[in-house]
Amino acid sequence: MAAQWDDIRIFLAVARSQSISGAGRVLKLDPATVGRRIGRLEDSLGVILFAKSPQGYSLSDAGQRFLAHSERAEQAILLAAEDVAEQPGKLTGQVRIGAPDGSANYLLPQVCARIAERNPGLELQIVALPRVFNLSKREADMAVALSRPATGRLNVQKITDYHLHLAASQDYLRKNSKIDGIDSLSKHQIVGYIPDMIFDTELDYLAEIGVEQATLTSNSVSVQINLLRQGAGVGIIHDFAMPFCPELRLILPERVKLTRSFYLIRHVADKKVERLNRIAALISNGIRGEVARLEALLDTRQGNGDPKASPNYKE
Repeated sequence: MAAQWDDIRIFLAVARSQSISGAGRVLKLDPATVGRRIGRLEDSLGVILFAKSPQGYSLSDAGQRFLAHSERAEQAILLAAEDVAEQPGKLTGQVRIGAPDGSANYLLPQVCARIAERNPGLELQIVALPRVFNLSKREADMAVALSRPATGRLNVQKITDYHLHLAASQDYLRKNSKIDGIDSLSKHQIVGYIPDMIFDTELDYLAEIGVEQATLTSNSVSVQINLLRQGAGVGIIHDFAMPFCPELRLILPERVKLTRSFYLIRHVADKKVERLNRIAALISNGIRGEVARLEALLDTRQGNGDPKASPNYKE
């Protein structure tokens, strides 16, 4: 008996989540139902698709072969839906975008709000996680990344460069000794990433500027920024986040300026889906525009670690 699309949909969910319960959450089905459907599919095909263990469900050799066919069937369904859409000029359906929390908090809300306003039938989901997204497991339809992936059948498009500087709150700078060079940072509280939770080498900012250790750390850049806003110390911040943080002032802006890049990552097979191509273009162009707009708002003449050098300083 040939596999039905609904069976394939359930198979793909289990393959990507590597668990029955995980697939059930994605499909909004009871795990027992998912398990029965997988068993029925295996019986109908006459093969074992998954090797079951306490660690989860991993694909068997037959399952790996069936996965390739199932993904092609999925793409065919998506293409068919695109072709018969009632409003071909409008974007509809659900799209999940994975992103590190810096871009997810300070760039994607504005970008996605504009896209959604123009396409009321489109559901955009922003998944903000401080890690690399696995598109092969369909954790997201597309992902914003900090570096090019080394492996996988992925389409990679550079979005834009962006910049980062040292910063601290005006209150912190007023209360603590002047920062006139990298060496003087040893006298200050440093905010940064938890070292063993840096998921991309592009995030190892402190090592690049020669600071050995942070004393207040988080795996989330948003938490780090809020620590800086609370006057907890000195740390690296994205220039595009600075307009949201009026309490913060740049430190040594001419001497400490880091450049990084954003990339949009997609599964290579999705290039055939025009709807996703259009959304990817809107996301890329939107992020590029927001980075340029927000960085242009940044006044790099805010001082050199001395709050009295800031144009906003008051006695």
